[in-house]
This record gives sequence, structure tokens and C-alpha cells, in this order.
Amino acid sequence: MEVPEADWWAAGLHVGGVDEAGRGALAGPVVAAAVILPPGRYPFRDSKTLSPRQRQRLEAQVRGVALAWGVGLAEPQEIDAVGILRATHLAAERALEQLTPPPQALVTDYLCLSTPLPLRAPARADRDSPSVAAASILAKVARDRLMLEFDELYPHYGFARHKGYGTADHLEALAQHGPCPLHRRSFSPVAQARLFGTRSSGRNEPDFI
Repeated sequence: MEVPEADWWAAGLHVGGVDEAGRGALAGPVVAAAVILPPGRYPFRDSKTLSPRQRQRLEAQVRGVALAWGVGLAEPQEIDAVGILRATHLAAERALEQLTPPPQALVTDYLCLSTPLPLRAPARADRDSPSVAAASILAKVARDRLMLEFDELYPHYGFARHKGYGTADHLEALAQHGPCPLHRRSFSPVAQARLFGTRSSGRNEPDFI
């Protein structure tokens, strides 16, 4: 199967691949990455199909071979203010702003960004496009590192294990401790934890930065 960016590569364009991590989580930022690869064949795959060790190894390869790469994020407070879709767009825009040289065309994983550039947003682009797969690896590794750091700030929630997603142990911690400043209060399980009077563990704790 021909990769989505193949004809743009053949035309000599710098193609930016964009993907995100953390869109469905209950806590932590949504993180996007953008990558411009030179034309070629690469071993990069959708980060969800890789082990943590594989992702870390391939992250180094992506950074080593890329013509440009960037990582951007949108904070939980921004997600609550503008919604997860717009926040995902903000994270992607912030990642794209870091690319030098700038992209001349974009491929995303079904994310229809507002851009003057030629854009392709097919489903499963993280499987078919090496540029998007590379971005998915950078986004996932960057977000996982953040969640490991946040686990030390908020040890009651198990962020190191579930990375903020709605696992059973995370929901149990929410029920017991209430949300912390990393939680997306507009998301239903978090809102319900507040509604039923659980105490907030965010008192006297630092705001998310």
C-alpha cells in the first residue's frame, strides 16, 4: 500500500506528520507531535502497537532522522475551557509552530486541522503513514514521561500505571480522593466524582504547568 505522503515526497515537499496522545484520558494534558521526515522507508509504527521499550528506542531514531520535529500540549484547564477537540487542535498547532523548515503539506490521523496547507486526514494514518507513526511515537513518549513526573506530585492516583486513563483503579482513586489539578473536570467520571462530594486532593498543591 502506498503511503499517504508518497506523491508529496516525490514532488519534493516537506510533509509534516501529526498525531496526538491522551485525547481520551481523564487527567493530564493532551500532547501532539509533528514530524517532517525525509523520503524513505522507516520502521515506525503506531505507538499503540509498541511496547514502552520499543517506543523509547524508536523515539531516538525519529529524532535522529527527522528534518524537524516538535511537541506541543494543551493543559487540562484548556481542555475544560474549549473542549477536547479544540484543545487537541491547539496542541497540534503548537507542535507545528516548532518545525524548521516549516511543512508544505500535512498528514494527520483523522484530525481535520484548520490550515492553508494541503491536508490529508485519513483514518488509520498512524498505521499507513511513516510521518504520522513517527509523530505518534514522540507524542506518546512525551506524554508518558509527563505522567510519570506527575505521579510523584500526586501519588494517590497511580498516574505512572494508567497515565491518566479511566482504568478501574483510577476511578477508585477518584472516588476516594476526588480530582486533583490534573483532572479534566468537564469529563463525566471526574464531574461525577465532584458531584458526589468527594474531597479534592488539590488543596495547597501546585497548579498544573
